Amino acid sequence: MAYASTIMNRNALYKMRQGLSSHLLWVFCLAHGWALVGLPAAEPLEIWISSFQDKVYYEKMVAAYQSKVDPEFQANIQAFGFREMPDKLAIAMKTGTNPPDVVQLDEVLFGSYLADEVPFLDLSKRLEGTGLTQALVPQRLKLFAQGDAIYGLPQSLSAMVLYYRVDLFKEHGIKPEDLATWEDFVDVGRRLAAKNQALIGLDPTYFEILLRQKGSDWFDHAGKMFPDEAQAESVMNWLYELNDEGIGLIPERASIFDPVFFSSIVNYGEVLTMIGADWYGLDMIQQFSPELKGKWGAMPLPAWKDRFGVPGRRTSTFAGQGLLIYKQSQRVEPAWKFIKWVIEDQEANVERFVGGNSFPAYKPAWQDQRMHQPSEYFNQQAFGDLLASLAPEVPEVVMHPKRPQAVFLFQENFFSSLMYGQITPRETIRQMRTMLQAGGE
Repeated sequence: MAYASTIMNRNALYKMRQGLSSHLLWVFCLAHGWALVGLPAAEPLEIWISSFQDKVYYEKMVAAYQSKVDPEFQANIQAFGFREMPDKLAIAMKTGTNPPDVVQLDEVLFGSYLADEVPFLDLSKRLEGTGLTQALVPQRLKLFAQGDAIYGLPQSLSAMVLYYRVDLFKEHGIKPEDLATWEDFVDVGRRLAAKNQALIGLDPTYFEILLRQKGSDWFDHAGKMFPDEAQAESVMNWLYELNDEGIGLIPERASIFDPVFFSSIVNYGEVLTMIGADWYGLDMIQQFSPELKGKWGAMPLPAWKDRFGVPGRRTSTFAGQGLLIYKQSQRVEPAWKFIKWVIEDQEANVERFVGGNSFPAYKPAWQDQRMHQPSEYFNQQAFGDLLASLAPEVPEVVMHPKRPQAVFLFQENFFSSLMYGQITPRETIRQMRTMLQAGGE
């Protein structure tokens, strides 16, 4: 669409087209010095989503955006698996064949794009003056950043909580307040283990979650891996002891994200708790255990005590998706307008939560009362209240190009051996550092 002198707003023109006959519209435009050229349909935005669950959400968002903002907006949405997305992106970027304009990427995978020139658009200038830098939880805004550059907008708070079986807690005489610290947790777990009842399902992600809750991480800001070896060693050893004493139970496939874990363990009450983010409870637990509606609750993580015996933060974080724009996109402005709208729009944020996706990182949306309604699935608990209260304690994630390798290397090569005492925490740290340094820092 082009105009001879003045550029006319597309949306305003669309509304006039609804109320005027084609002849009158031609006369109107001629009188104002405008020349209509064809009115071709806008080129569809290519949006790649990293979960099939979110594809449904984004199809709704495209329809809402057309209704509220731009009637001529079009988008093609493709969904790929979490681990499949990087491979698809690499091929599209290398060949230039149908690359996406907008990418939904998990922060665990984002670090792998920081080793060389980042293929995503720096949004920092566009963010100036929008209010988003104040409206988004600051720890989450730093997820898709490097230095002063910001490459993506976070969708979820990803606050970690302890999900627990309300009915089984009652059966065993346990109250959430009995688990104020991880020391309390172990005490309760030992009593249950004596009755052949596991307290928690174990997962490789717990190492990073619990380490971050303690205030450390895989890397520090200078790039050093395992910056606090003593803390890393203690968390690994603590997880080993949970398994060794029967307090924890390792799923057959060593993952609490596997549907088989629910069908063979969770749904039979073999574990009473799991650690997970907001999206784990809103999506996975409800998807894989619909029959347990009303029997689940959520509480803050038990706290670690510092060396003075003072309990620390009651949450942590792991994973969470954001929206990024491919640097070579030919439709940067429409892409930016769409993702900015998705992050800011009140209904879009409410839908993410009530529709079973995640609790948004956009703080103004938390004022909506629909974010704080009792949940039928979580035993009439106001789940949104808990998540909003934990937000200030969500720790920052230190990004590094080798963080994705560290996460998956630990998960696939070391977790099971560590849990069954086939390798020590110290040797795990030594071997992981050697393997990850082999390719250079």
